[in-house]
Amino acid sequence: MPSPFFFFRLGIVLQRIQRAGQAVFLRVEAGFNAAFGDRLNPFYHLGEIAFFLFWIVVASGLYLYAFFDTGVSGAYQSVERITQGHFGVGGVMRGLHRYASDGMVVTMLLHMLRHFCFDRHRGFRWFSWVSGVVLLWLTYVSGINGYMLPWDRLAQFVVVGVAELLDWLPLFNGALIRNFVYQDSVNDRLFSLLSFIHIGVPLTLLLLLWVHVQRVPRAATNPPRAIALPLLITMVVLSLVLPVVSHAPADLGLVPSALRLDWYLLATLPLMDVWSLDGVWALLLGTTAFLLVLPWLPPKRAGADVRMTVHPGNREVPVRAGETLLEAGLRAGIPMPYQCRNGGCGVCKGTILQGEVRHAPYQSAFLSEDERMLGRALLCVCTPVTDVEVEYEDAGAERDAVTQTFEVEVLSMQRAAEEVMIVRLGLPEGARMPYRAGQYFDIVLEDGARRAFSFATAPGEIDDIEMHVRLVPGGRFTTHVFEAMKPGDRLTIEGPFGRFHLRDSARPLIFVAGATGFAPVKSMLEHAFRTDSTRQMILYWGVRHPADLYRRDLAETWAREHPNFRFVPVLSQPAPEDDWHGRTGLVHEAILQDFPDLSGFEVYTCGSVKMVETARPAFIAQGLDEDACFADAFVPTAPAPATVEDHPAASGGTPP
Repeated sequence: MPSPFFFFRLGIVLQRIQRAGQAVFLRVEAGFNAAFGDRLNPFYHLGEIAFFLFWIVVASGLYLYAFFDTGVSGAYQSVERITQGHFGVGGVMRGLHRYASDGMVVTMLLHMLRHFCFDRHRGFRWFSWVSGVVLLWLTYVSGINGYMLPWDRLAQFVVVGVAELLDWLPLFNGALIRNFVYQDSVNDRLFSLLSFIHIGVPLTLLLLLWVHVQRVPRAATNPPRAIALPLLITMVVLSLVLPVVSHAPADLGLVPSALRLDWYLLATLPLMDVWSLDGVWALLLGTTAFLLVLPWLPPKRAGADVRMTVHPGNREVPVRAGETLLEAGLRAGIPMPYQCRNGGCGVCKGTILQGEVRHAPYQSAFLSEDERMLGRALLCVCTPVTDVEVEYEDAGAERDAVTQTFEVEVLSMQRAAEEVMIVRLGLPEGARMPYRAGQYFDIVLEDGARRAFSFATAPGEIDDIEMHVRLVPGGRFTTHVFEAMKPGDRLTIEGPFGRFHLRDSARPLIFVAGATGFAPVKSMLEHAFRTDSTRQMILYWGVRHPADLYRRDLAETWAREHPNFRFVPVLSQPAPEDDWHGRTGLVHEAILQDFPDLSGFEVYTCGSVKMVETARPAFIAQGLDEDACFADAFVPTAPAPATVEDHPAASGGTPP
C-alpha cells in the first residue's frame, strides 16, 4: 500500500502536468481563434469531430464490406479489386476508412488530454471519463482488427503479434499462436470471426458513445459544417495523394521485414520485439488502470453541492461539486447561451450577483480583469464555492443570429472633437450587415487582434457603418486612426455582436452615455425616432468639458423635433472659461437627483467600467428593477507591454 507521502508527491506531479498542459492548450487555442475564429476552433469541437470521423469510418466501412470476400483465399484479391477498381472510388473509400480511423484516435486522445489538463474528469464526471477510456480501447481494438482483414504481410504481422500477446493470458495459454504456424492452419472460419468482431465492436462503440454523451447536458454530436466539410475534403485529398495500398500477400512461411506501420493504431506491436510480453502487458494494464483511477487520484478539489439562483426567472437549481454554472443551468433546462464551453468565446458571459466562484483558466481576451472586478464571469469555466446568485444574458433568438465578415472601405473621417474621430465605413456593393440598435462589431487587425466599436447609426437607415473612435494614448489602433488612416483604406470587420440593445416595452427610457458611450445610444435613439416610438426618453450625456459633447448639436436637434425626448448634458470638470451654466458633477448623480424613484423606468448605461460599476447599484438602490437595467461597459483591450491599448472590447452584455 503506497504511503500518504507517495500520494502527496503524485498530486504535486499531476498538478504540474495539468498546469503545463493548460498553458499549452490556451496558447494553441488562442492561435486557432486568431486563424479561424472562436466559433470554428477545432479544439472546442473535439468530441463532435470524433463523432463525425466515426460516421466516416462507418460509411466507408460499409462500402468496403459490401465488396469484401470474407474467405481466406479471396480476402486479399477482393481488397485489391476494391483498391484498384471502382473507378477510383474504392481506393478513396479505403483511404477514408484508414485516415478517419487514425483521426478518430488522435481526436479522442486530445479530447481526453484536454479534460485531464483542465481537471474536468473528477467528481460527477467520473462516468464520462471512465466510459471515455473504454471507448478509446474499443476504438483501438476495432482499428487493429481492421488491419487483419486484407490478409497481406501487414495483416499477417498484426494477427501473429496479437495472437502472441493474447497467449500471455492464462485463458489462452499459448493456444492461439498454433493456428498461425502453417499457411493451411488459417481457414475461412477465422475470417468469419474477424469480420464478426469488426462489425460487433463498432456497434458496441456506437452504443457506448450514445451512453457517453447522455451524461453531458445538451451535448453536441455534429461539428459545424465549416469544420466538417473541410475535414472531409482534406481526407479525400489525402486518400488521393497518399493512397492506402496493400503489402504483398500473407505468407506464414516468411517473416515480414519491411512494413508500413500505422503508428496511431499499431504502436504497441513493435514493442514486442524489444520488450518481453510481461513488459508489454505491464504497460497496457498499468496505463489502463492509471487512466481508470485518475478521477480519484490527488490533487483532489474541495467542493460540496450548493445552490444557484438564476436570473432572469429567479429559479433555484442545485449545483454538484465541481460542476460549472453553465452545466448546472443547462442540466436544469435553463436556456443559457453558450458556444465553446471552454472559456474561449465569451458567449456564456454572465454576472455573479452574490456568492463566491472559482474561475478555471480561460482565454483572457474574452474576460478582462476589470470585468471580473465587476462580477462578470464566463459561466462555462466557473464553479461555485458557496451558494451563488447568477444573472445570465437571455439572448433568446439572438443566439441564432449570423455574424458576417466583410472587407470595408473607409469612406470619410470627421474629427468631431480633439480626441474623437467619426469614421464612416462602406460595405461591399450589395452587402448588408443586419444588427440591432446598440450592438457592436469587431475590427479585425492583420495579426488577428480585435477592436470593438458600437454601431453609431440606426439599423437599416443606411448601408454605411458609422463608428466613433476615441483616441487613447499609446493605443495601437486608435493612434493609427488619428495619425495614418485616410479615406480609401481597407479594413476587415466582423459582426454583429452583443446583447446591449433596445428592448420592446412601454416603460419610459433613460439613456446614460459617458464620452463615446454616446455612439450606441445614438443608434438606439435614432431607431426609436425612426420607428415613431411614443415612449418618453431622456438622454444624460456625461463628459468632462463642453468640447467633449462632440454631437451636442444633434442631441439638441432631437430635443426640438421630438416632444417625447429630452437632453441633459452633464460636465464633471467644467473650467471657468467654459462659462457653463448647465448640470455639473457625475452623470449618474444627476439622474438620482432628478428621479428619487426609478421604479417603472428602463435604463441603458454605456461608458467606462468605473461609471457603470458606480451607477448600476445606485440605480437599483433607488428602485430600478434589475431586469430593466442594461449596461455596456467599455473595457480596454489587454495592453501590450508598457502601453495602454485602445478602444473598449465592449462586451455588449446586460448588465456588467
